[in-house]
Amino acid sequence: MATITRLPFDAAQIADFQSTTPAIPERVIGGRKQYRTVWISDVHLGTRGCNAAMLIDFLDHVDSETMYLVGDIIDGWAMKKRFYWPDAHNDIVWRVLKRAKRGTRIVYIPGNHDEMFRQFSGLHFGGVEIRRQAVHETADGRRLLVLHGDEFDAITMSHRWLAHLGDYAYEALMALNRWMNAGRRLFGLPYWSLSKYAKQKVKNAVSFISKFEEVVAHEAGHRGVDGVIAGHIHKAEMRAIAGIDYYNDGDWVEGCTALVEHYDGTMEILHWADEMAARDAPMSEVRLEAA
Repeated sequence: MATITRLPFDAAQIADFQSTTPAIPERVIGGRKQYRTVWISDVHLGTRGCNAAMLIDFLDHVDSETMYLVGDIIDGWAMKKRFYWPDAHNDIVWRVLKRAKRGTRIVYIPGNHDEMFRQFSGLHFGGVEIRRQAVHETADGRRLLVLHGDEFDAITMSHRWLAHLGDYAYEALMALNRWMNAGRRLFGLPYWSLSKYAKQKVKNAVSFISKFEEVVAHEAGHRGVDGVIAGHIHKAEMRAIAGIDYYNDGDWVEGCTALVEHYDGTMEILHWADEMAARDAPMSEVRLEAA
């Protein structure tokens, strides 16, 4: 725990979170989307880049039997440099613990940014299982390896100084992204990710992502499972690689995506900005008709 000197919640809060109330009340919504399993990762709580409002909206509209938190949920790197923790970030923790209390199985697999929690692998806190890796069995009988994926990133593993340098550059890009989207909201335009667009256009980034996906899929094949679910690279993806089902659940900084399993074992990536836009479209049409 030396990498973070303080956290916005303590063991007592985790054990009895009902003694607190969220700053943004949980919405009581009829017809919440129901899934067998949900995977989210790369939330980066403790940073300004975390799209907390969109994740809260997701948590208030989606339920599942099991939820995997696939790493980089809390950004220890950023919090070591400067402490930032608004009420909305507490509200996300509150909602996750509330799910565990209601009976949802919560499995937390720490990543490189929240590696300080890896020492607690095998333990349970507030109904949350902390695991280094996991194997998930889908409704249709496939075995999927679940891990964050930083162990397959040569820069993170061998050149941590370069990883931290890249983290500074990424934060600058995300600051620009926030200003741009603030302007888009003024004109009634939906959320759009500048960094996601940039990564799609930069050849080296595309090459790195492709190589990462192939290495992770190869490792899954070596372990004898049918597929693998990872996070880390902030790029949601579903595809077959050399006979292995590769999935990445994306992030809640730029793409705002989740991977879900339906009750028949079918997998789907939810792009939550699109889900919100589709949900709000009928209301916009009603307002236009009224006008």
